[in-house]
Amino acid sequence: MRVVEKRQLLSAEEISRTLNRLAHEIVEKSGGAKDLALIGIRRRGVPISERLAKAIRGFAHVDVPVGTLDITLYRDDLSTIGSQPVVQSTDINFAVDDRDLVVVDDVLYTGRTIRAAMNGLFDLGRPRRIRLCVLIDRGHRELPVEASFIGRSVETSDTEIVEVRLQEVDGEDRVILVDRVS
Repeated sequence: MRVVEKRQLLSAEEISRTLNRLAHEIVEKSGGAKDLALIGIRRRGVPISERLAKAIRGFAHVDVPVGTLDITLYRDDLSTIGSQPVVQSTDINFAVDDRDLVVVDDVLYTGRTIRAAMNGLFDLGRPRRIRLCVLIDRGHRELPVEASFIGRSVETSDTEIVEVRLQEVDGEDRVILVDRVS
């Protein structure tokens, strides 16, 4: 099986504008940045959350703490991803108790990643509120999960894949829609 690029969904400039808009939305809907923290889900949620924090620092002049969450051990398909799953570190250097947390990921699809992230966060404490920020919402939910902050909603088929490419991970910024071809 191979994948074929169908079209570009976001350019580097559009990603930058979208993240800037999302940063403003997060602060506005949070009533400011007090008690706010961003939690990036490994892999691409981490650089997105760092970019959001940088944007917030730029206009609100507040340093919003950013944490990194590895959900590997919380996945409901752990037994199917291999006998030795690669576990990376969770790095949250602040208390989550009574915090307004915004979990950040690149693509919202079935909702299972977010369920795993919430399980991981509850192991660390009891946040006041957890909301979700995603760059792309592609639908096809299997769990009752909804993002509070969405960069762009995209209708997709089951054979299509949304690929988010970020400079920090992939050496380029762009979001593309690809199709699986037999």
